[in-house]
Amino acid sequence: MTTERYLRLIAGFFVMLSVALGWYVNPWFFAFTAFVGLNLFQSAFTDWCPMKTLLEKLGTSSSPKTPDGRNLGQGAAS
Repeated sequence: MTTERYLRLIAGFFVMLSVALGWYVNPWFFAFTAFVGLNLFQSAFTDWCPMKTLLEKLGTSSSPKTPDGRNLGQGAAS
């Protein structure tokens, strides 16, 4: 899985978790939902996201791979 797919997975999980916690536990958990949304909004303009930085340090690839392990877009000579 690529970094972008992990980002969408984690952001979606955080939103669903915080909505459930806000509904069933305490409405203050909706603040976390707003934080995730605000972070997604600012990352669209700045191209910086703390989770993306963390995922890249953990070794996720930033582009999809072909079956033979090459990044998509690499030529045959690479």
